[in-house]
Amino acid sequence: QVQLVESGGGLVQAGGSLRLSCAASGVTLSLYAMGWFRQAPGKEREFVAAISWSGGSTYYADSVKGRFTISRNNAKNTVFLQMNSLKPEDAAVYYCAATSNFYDLGHNRANYWGQGTQVTVSS
Repeated sequence: QVQLVESGGGLVQAGGSLRLSCAASGVTLSLYAMGWFRQAPGKEREFVAAISWSGGSTYYADSVKGRFTISRNNAKNTVFLQMNSLKPEDAAVYYCAATSNFYDLGHNRANYWGQGTQVTVSS
């Protein structure tokens, strides 16, 4: 059974940082491209960042470019999202996702999804 478990969310002041982790079990993460998505109350889920199987390619939504960094440790079956200079508009539930087709991430599609971790940013 495949499980993706996010952690690292919490409450932070605007301008602060958080590091999200996504630990996978039941799957060899190195076979999948990985992505982070977020969903704020009343809004649709949106793409945040993606990383290729090897970690050699990364992509970011314009809204987070230069502030967020996605990375992965395939040996530990874990993906990370370092979030710096957080803004109130970054507040959302953040989800990680795994896909066998990298380009699916840009279309909000994936084979597996985590249950999410809440990020709250106070102004």
